[in-house]
Amino acid sequence: MKKYFVLDTNVLLHDVGSLFAFEDNDVIIPIVAIEELDRFKKDLNEIGRNARQVSRILDNLRSKGPLYKGIGLETGGTIRVFIPSDRTNHLPPELILDKADNQILSVAMELKDLDEEPVVLVTKDTNLRIKADAIGVTARDYETDRVEISELYEGITQLKVSKEQIDNFYQNGSLKVDPTGRYPHEGFILVDKTDEKHSALGKYENGSIVPLNLSLDPVWSLYPRNAEQRVALDLLLDDSIKLLSLAGKAGTGKTLLALAAGLQKTIDESIYSRLLVSRPIFPLGKDIGYLPGDIEEKLTPWMQPIFDNLELIFAATGKQKVKREGKHRYKELMDQGVLELEPLTYIRGRSIPNQYLIIDEAQNLTPHEIKTIITRAGENTKIVITGDPYQIDNPYIDSSSNGLSYVVERFKGEEIAGHVTLTKGERSKLAEVATNLL
Repeated sequence: MKKYFVLDTNVLLHDVGSLFAFEDNDVIIPIVAIEELDRFKKDLNEIGRNARQVSRILDNLRSKGPLYKGIGLETGGTIRVFIPSDRTNHLPPELILDKADNQILSVAMELKDLDEEPVVLVTKDTNLRIKADAIGVTARDYETDRVEISELYEGITQLKVSKEQIDNFYQNGSLKVDPTGRYPHEGFILVDKTDEKHSALGKYENGSIVPLNLSLDPVWSLYPRNAEQRVALDLLLDDSIKLLSLAGKAGTGKTLLALAAGLQKTIDESIYSRLLVSRPIFPLGKDIGYLPGDIEEKLTPWMQPIFDNLELIFAATGKQKVKREGKHRYKELMDQGVLELEPLTYIRGRSIPNQYLIIDEAQNLTPHEIKTIITRAGENTKIVITGDPYQIDNPYIDSSSNGLSYVVERFKGEEIAGHVTLTKGERSKLAEVATNLL
């Protein structure tokens, strides 16, 4: 049976493709949603671009007929801009029509009263879904790009085996395993069933678990402190892996390891011409407002977490002494063009070849934004995305619909991609206890 799918404005702003995502059903766009799109169309961020794109699509559809009557689609469904038949409030008196959300809800209720087709309100607004349910309107989240966070691929598996199997692994350099449910470059911790202290560490390759390629030498004076970090560092230094995602709570070493590996591959081994580090700009708490100065001075507050990690790395190498010009070592690398830090605002439209690209705090990106970034990669570019899917500052996404989770799920079976979830905090004892308790 065909249905009416009434789309909230936030669905259109989240994904332009939502206009055509409902197969042979009838998509209803309340006229107030068009008014709301107009408020966002001048924004220079992803929301503004989506608002403009939706407007262009609807404008092009007008050539096929009047939008208020409905435009037929190739899928068999229609798109219609719905204008209420009158200003009658179809809602309880507590829900006044001055609010756009309530006007959209009133449209859904009016269609429901017509009793022509079942009505489903599609919105990413939790409170609007609650209100819809309270008055008897079916409401759903827009979930085409959602990932079940509790089932998110972790990238590391602990496998209990016999003592003989571990001994054979060390002797032969491989251990055959059932390939069902295994993914390329998946990390494995082999644990002796009879003695948990007897263990081995490897990764899955072509039907077998093989040892890591990681040497005993430090990476810019940094040593991995646990099994998860060892697997992560092995994949960070593997040039055959072009996309690596690192997820984990604060203090697990995601950004620090990525930067150390990037410096080694760029400066020591010259595999890549430049280390490019970028992150989305989302403040924690109330924004501090306008920042004076040139672009470098404006970016410093947003990029300070990267600077902190770089200072830690250079301090570990003994190269963090202030030079005669009063600049830190990483400042010299930036002046030479070997190291570049910039916000994601400026990455759209670029082509990035032969670079080691780190995207920090990727959990604050939408699936569309992360797609835009990854498709910037040119020949011989490696992309590392890091973040914590449970620590999100972007109000339009959550732990299941963010770009980091989306990439982990979509790329887990690809030979050129890898993923590691880091769970053990190594920043400090206080940070680890605070992360777990708070």
